[in-house]
Amino acid sequence: MKYNQENDSNQAHYRANIKIGLPVAVVLKKNQKTGKRTYGKVQWILTSAAYHSRGIKVVLDNRQIGRVQEIMPEET
Repeated sequence: MKYNQENDSNQAHYRANIKIGLPVAVVLKKNQKTGKRTYGKVQWILTSAAYHSRGIKVVLDNRQIGRVQEIMPEET
């Protein structure tokens, strides 16, 4: 089955939506089986593609690397 990105409503799968300093929830490599999320702010964006079906890979401000699953509301 071919994956159709036009049907993907998760905004965390699109690189254009991920910005430096943005608060996000990621899944670390070691937590992929459980789906446990880690929260932090984006320090670097590692994925160069405009879209990734499992989430854009980023480095958080605490140096952990994971794929973005959710963009969190920004603190005011």
